[in-house]
Amino acid sequence: MRNSAAALLAILTLAACGRSESAAGTSDDNRASPGGTLVVAVAADADFLLPQLYTGIQGRQITDLLFDRLAEIGDSLNTVGDAGFRPRLASAWRWAPDSLSIAFQIDPRGRWHDGKPIRAADVVYSYRLYVDPAVGSAIAPLLSGIDSVTARDSATAVVWYKRRSPQQFFDAVYQVVVIPEHVYGAIKPADLRASPILRQPVGSGRFRFVRWVPGSTLELVSDTANWRGRALLDRVVFSIAPDFASAPVKLFAGEADFFESLRPENVAELAKHPELALVPYPGLAYGNLSFNLRDPKHPARPHPVLGDRGVRRALSMAVDRQAIVRNVFDSLAYVARGPFVRALGGTVQVTELPFDREGAKRLLDSLGWTDRNGDGVREKNGRPLAFSLLAPTSSATRQRIAVLMQEQLREVGATIGIEAVEFNTFLEKQRTGSFDAMFATWNVDPTPGSIRQTWSSAGIKSADGNNYGSYASPAFDALVDSGAAQMKPAAASAYFQRAYQTIIDDAPAIWLYEPRPFAGAHKRLRPVGLRADGWWANLADWYIPTGSRIARDSLGLQSRAR
Repeated sequence: MRNSAAALLAILTLAACGRSESAAGTSDDNRASPGGTLVVAVAADADFLLPQLYTGIQGRQITDLLFDRLAEIGDSLNTVGDAGFRPRLASAWRWAPDSLSIAFQIDPRGRWHDGKPIRAADVVYSYRLYVDPAVGSAIAPLLSGIDSVTARDSATAVVWYKRRSPQQFFDAVYQVVVIPEHVYGAIKPADLRASPILRQPVGSGRFRFVRWVPGSTLELVSDTANWRGRALLDRVVFSIAPDFASAPVKLFAGEADFFESLRPENVAELAKHPELALVPYPGLAYGNLSFNLRDPKHPARPHPVLGDRGVRRALSMAVDRQAIVRNVFDSLAYVARGPFVRALGGTVQVTELPFDREGAKRLLDSLGWTDRNGDGVREKNGRPLAFSLLAPTSSATRQRIAVLMQEQLREVGATIGIEAVEFNTFLEKQRTGSFDAMFATWNVDPTPGSIRQTWSSAGIKSADGNNYGSYASPAFDALVDSGAAQMKPAAASAYFQRAYQTIIDDAPAIWLYEPRPFAGAHKRLRPVGLRADGWWANLADWYIPTGSRIARDSLGLQSRAR
């Protein structure tokens, strides 16, 4: 691991010295002419290609490229008011005098990829789909401040609010991605997940869909007739690897141009490839071990082991998070402090549960969990202190963390069985609550209010959000709601800080790591504007200089100049 850290430092030094020829270079920006193919290696397939349904990061990446919002957040990621937001489907907007509604004027030039005009009715339909219980969108909890969306006329969509809030504009334009009613509206909301129409998405973005071979390839091309201008790249091919370990291999073998998330074991290998560059970018992700607070077999009942707050606190105290992060990530991750990231909560002051193995043992003793027969496993009322940990086989990182946690918790008399499953099975078990504990990595939105999606009562299970562990705290919910309603940043920060402390004290998860994102990219590629909320946000403006384009046949793609 120390060799990886040394390699990382060397690569960063070289990148700083040779930036003019690296992937981050800008010396030939004048050659940003259309053309070229970008192949992106990804470690997992998309789940759904519809904004209202995806739960995985790959689904979000693709839908963000295919579909548009009413307005696009600026690179500063400001979420208060509408400062910095840029027109997208809406060419202009007007606030009501009481700020309880915003009227969005649809750009008359806007067209769906099938050529039909974009209408206000599409905005109304998209919002209603998000909040329809039959759809079960994970975004629904984040739209709780919106009362309704109506069409004043064919070109004007009006968003109505229950109350004023500092991020009400953000809620409407960042969370609501607009889809065409004429394509999806004939399908019953409850039947959308199984509909074959989802495999041929029709959007309005600067890229349009071409094909999807599950587990292999997902291809997009530039929408050359797009009213906002075509994407500079001719096409983008997402090359899907069977697991995380195989994805960077595609980059190193010359089969891909970009891989978004290098791990320490990849850094030394990248140093052997002078044609590749290390590209750092900001991130909004954190990883944790989430406990299921409900009994998987009888969801109406508390989990027989993990439903106890004291047990969860003891298990959290028994884990040396610093050692795990250092062992697995070296210098490419921080220890997570809670359900927030440093980019959004750098000034948050919370008291974390300490690493205190002896204190964890004493707490378990006081709760009646003791090792009476001397076999090394604690019991209570005949039940062993044991649970299973769900971990996807697609992630070598999570598998490794699972083994380390298994060893550490054994020290306090707890037994963990590692349930390794393929990614689609992992998603299904996660969605249905069929687990004791699981690994989760969440990419948060650039606002503290997005915590409702994964940890509020409204987000429990698949009905309305991603709170798969069923953490429910009225105190936490009230603090988050109060923070989101504050117009003054200092007051909002105070409420969110209390909310963070509440959930940390309740220990519905063990907060493990916060990745420091580093991508690997071929030096001929010119990435533009890698944002914390998604490196792909400005992908339509990426390019490959004309003189650096090559022919490619190695992935079975049609041979063409790049």
